[in-house]
Amino acid sequence: MNIKKIMTSPALTISLDDDLATVNEIFANAKFHHLLVVEKNKLFGVVSDRDLLKAVSPKIGTAAAKLTDTATLNKKVHQIMTRKPICLQQDNTVHDAVNLFLENNISCIPVVDSSFCPVGIVSWRDILKAIKKPKL
Repeated sequence: MNIKKIMTSPALTISLDDDLATVNEIFANAKFHHLLVVEKNKLFGVVSDRDLLKAVSPKIGTAAAKLTDTATLNKKVHQIMTRKPICLQQDNTVHDAVNLFLENNISCIPVVDSSFCPVGIVSWRDILKAIKKPKL
């Protein structure tokens, strides 16, 4: 089975200079855990909800939050993203994706065209859904 059949497309993207407040808002209102970082329609990186949690103060949104805690939301995406992500193309197989997930300990793989423009994203959950046996 080709990745094209199971990937999420289009994937939501953000730019290198978007702030973490924007990322925080997106993740707070979404059911996914990864954003593709794009500039001039080219993929530059991936940012996950875990990257965000590591980068911002855990005191944000609490009574204990100080100005310095809130300021962590002003950081830019390029400061926390994973650069040069491992990618697939639409004609790669689910088997190719499984191998990349296992060999690299990653949880999503951007899908790009030959010009490195993102066309989608696949997660290990997409793989599980694709190989799940139907109920009898």
